[in-house]
Amino acid sequence: MINGHCDDRFKKIHEIFSKQLKSGHELGCSVAIEYKGNEVVNLYGGYTNKSKSKEWEDDTLVNVWSVTKAVTGICISKIISDGLLDVNKNVDYYWPEYGKTKSNTKVIDVLTHRAGMFGFKDGFPECNWTDWDKFVKTLESQTPYHEPGLSQGYHALTFAWLVGEIFRRAEGRMVGDYFRDEIATPFNLDFHIGLPDDDHYRCADISFKRFDNLNPPLEFIKYIPDIFLPNDLKNLKNSIISKDFTYAFNGELFNKYDPNSPDWRKSQVPSANGHGTAASLAKLFGILVTGCERDDIKLLDFITLKDATTIKTSGPDTVLFGSKINFGYCFMLNGNERNRVNFAPLMKKNTFGHAGIGGAVAFGDLDKKIGYSFVCNKQQKPANLYKTSNLLTEALYKILD
Repeated sequence: MINGHCDDRFKKIHEIFSKQLKSGHELGCSVAIEYKGNEVVNLYGGYTNKSKSKEWEDDTLVNVWSVTKAVTGICISKIISDGLLDVNKNVDYYWPEYGKTKSNTKVIDVLTHRAGMFGFKDGFPECNWTDWDKFVKTLESQTPYHEPGLSQGYHALTFAWLVGEIFRRAEGRMVGDYFRDEIATPFNLDFHIGLPDDDHYRCADISFKRFDNLNPPLEFIKYIPDIFLPNDLKNLKNSIISKDFTYAFNGELFNKYDPNSPDWRKSQVPSANGHGTAASLAKLFGILVTGCERDDIKLLDFITLKDATTIKTSGPDTVLFGSKINFGYCFMLNGNERNRVNFAPLMKKNTFGHAGIGGAVAFGDLDKKIGYSFVCNKQQKPANLYKTSNLLTEALYKILD
């Protein structure tokens, strides 16, 4: 079932990867690791569909959900590096129509999930995933759920059109087109935000459960008076009462165009529908952590990357149940080192990247010069969402420590 290669030093990665597939925990998946600029692991196996009629190949593409946000963050960092975007300016400097109802929102608020615009107040607009302008106009006319800049609330889907439209106004191109032209093609990366029709046959089918239908953790806590609760549990209680999670993860449009539909795959949703291989993501982050340059091609200014990957906000997150989650400019930063829970990705100190709701994780480690990616097509229950990736990450760091 397992194909690819794995350097002898990293054989524990092969063992864990094989066990997760053979046990049935994963249906199909791939893990890739770059270390100090060299690919040391690129494994893939299992199946691309539930019927197990098609095996996972080296060029199989899969939707990595919110890992896409980190790729968007790289594009954002690049145009910051090129002097096209100032994060401290108001959004309406670049996007005047946005300021009609939200004139006090700064670009940095949007990049760090502090814009208070994590959902569609009147539900999804009547459109296809490919109707960019319809999403943009809906959001630009909407008032925020919370005052911009004052609280962190994870923008699960709306991030796509908020960050993406700022990007388009500042640079001129859509994020997916820019990534293809300026990063994917020069560095030979098989990753796409907006997948061409000719590549749909390479996609793994993904399982998907709408998270907005889930019962929040410890829901009974909303009936307990604040006086009996420590601050962390107060934050959890406030998040449950607010229903911010339900607004942010509303996936009603998936009922019409599911994540395996051509409409979703070919659209540009730079918060959630990047399709690619683990090898390409590991290479991308491997390039960044080794100086942002490879084969005499510069990706972006390293100092800009360092700034983009420092903590700008750390919760409590009103959408993610009061969690203390660290964000830079679009990047999810180090976290979950102490709790070691599998409903959150394990990301060590000085790592930057993102996790996806389907179980995918990709990150770079600036200290150890690691580019890492795990991708899969079977969505686990929330308690075990990142179990496989966390096992692989733990093993990787034990090998390198």
